[in-house]
Amino acid sequence: MKETDNAAKSEAQSEKAASRDAQYSMDRLSLAFETSARRWELIVYPTLFAFILLAAYGFYLIFSLAKDVHFLALSVDSNMNVMSSNLQTMTDSVGQLTANVRTMAVSVDSMAQDVRTLEPMLTSIDSMEESMKTMTLATYKIQHDMRSMNYNIHDVSRPMSVWSSFMPW
Repeated sequence: MKETDNAAKSEAQSEKAASRDAQYSMDRLSLAFETSARRWELIVYPTLFAFILLAAYGFYLIFSLAKDVHFLALSVDSNMNVMSSNLQTMTDSVGQLTANVRTMAVSVDSMAQDVRTLEPMLTSIDSMEESMKTMTLATYKIQHDMRSMNYNIHDVSRPMSVWSSFMPW
């Protein structure tokens, strides 16, 4: 019996040791889990806080962008209205310019008709020009004849030399 008691005791002691080892292993596992959880808390909580800050800033940026786009749309709309009225004014001005060019074309055609009407006058001006040329040539010949006559009066005869002093040429 002693042996059974010893075996039972030994078995009880080994169960106690196993229970203590299991308890020790569980304590170590719990401590490792707590350490790991603290490490994750040091990473996750600041990251979560930074994400919330970035999300709030992103919302602010999108809201500001939407407001700016709204003001831009209003500005472009008013500028388009002004540009539309200016284009209408420009269209009217181009229409007036076209009408003025047509009037000028009619005036140029009229001037061409007037020139055709003046052709007989131009012909008479041409004949006047020819007459002036003829008169100029005749005056030149008279001048030449007078010079030769003056020369003859001065140098040819001595008795005429008295008279030559009275002559203006």
